[in-house]
Amino acid sequence: MTPASPLPTRELTVRACTDPVEWDGLVNAHGGHPLQLWGWGQLKAAHHWQTERVVVVDGDRRLGGAQILYRALPWPLKSLAYLSRGPVCEQQDAPVVLDAVARHVSRTRGSVALVAEPDWDAGSAGEQGLAAAGFVHTDGTILIPRTLILDLTQSEDDLMAAMSRTTRANVRKNLKGDLEFRKVASEAELEQVLAIYRETAERAGFGIHEDRYYRDIWRYLGEDSPIVAAFDGGEVVAFVWIARSAGTAFELYGGVNAAGQKARANYGVKWAAFTAMKADGCTRYDLNGLLNDGISDFKKQFAQHEDLLTGTWERPLSPLYPVYARGMPLARRALQEGRKAAKTALRQAKGAVGRARQLVRR
Repeated sequence: MTPASPLPTRELTVRACTDPVEWDGLVNAHGGHPLQLWGWGQLKAAHHWQTERVVVVDGDRRLGGAQILYRALPWPLKSLAYLSRGPVCEQQDAPVVLDAVARHVSRTRGSVALVAEPDWDAGSAGEQGLAAAGFVHTDGTILIPRTLILDLTQSEDDLMAAMSRTTRANVRKNLKGDLEFRKVASEAELEQVLAIYRETAERAGFGIHEDRYYRDIWRYLGEDSPIVAAFDGGEVVAFVWIARSAGTAFELYGGVNAAGQKARANYGVKWAAFTAMKADGCTRYDLNGLLNDGISDFKKQFAQHEDLLTGTWERPLSPLYPVYARGMPLARRALQEGRKAAKTALRQAKGAVGRARQLVRR
């Protein structure tokens, strides 16, 4: 049997949303994250996911909703449902919204579990709402909860003052030099960005998607995914790629080529990204994850604090959840690593699927 909800039954309506304008309006009205925007869902749907958007209604009031991503799993586990920096709601409404979304997923998809990684602080009212809605904290992290979020309501002087002394000097040197900092404005400039990102990934030793994935971000998110770049004589030498909702700027990618490294353009372009998003009306800038690596050390030069989000929470939706939890740890990794990891997960899950089939026959 599907685990019972810990909340009392409440007359709520969960309806599909098929209107991009309505959906993004809902996201922005509730201070939602850019990974809940319509364009991000389109991107994921074009790259091996299924995407669904639902609105939770209480009478004539829209409490919020969720953009749900589904990853197929072997029969009989069906699928894993995932809320990437969702749901979209006020934190005080989190218990009923999350419960309604979980019930909808269980009823209509039969997914083995619903994973949520909200854009809420650790210890917040939203985190308490996750527990009240029957979610349990898990270490199977997809998006890193330890991060650095800048308060863009501060003055530029205060943002600058929070940087390390050396970082501040490098930024000011860039601003006084010959580099131009602005948003990428053409597909030709986008191709320069992709070349730099490939170069950066090879130099730093991290994996990236194929170019088509990044071109699809540009295509589907449009103005909600600006790229701020440093130009030297009209050529891109460094960039920061952002996803942006009304209130939150979320750093997706960044890179610098050899010429940009020589000019220390990665400092100036970071500052240009902060100020561009501040000018666009964003009130917070998430540098997207801190690990114990050189990239994170670079990020930490831009402020004197760190932030900790609530992390990854999971609600079981199927009697086969224990089989999934024991035998398919790689399925969660597929959420991070894409199609290749998904294939690996499916191959290594054959034993778990066999045990699940035996359970079904009993």
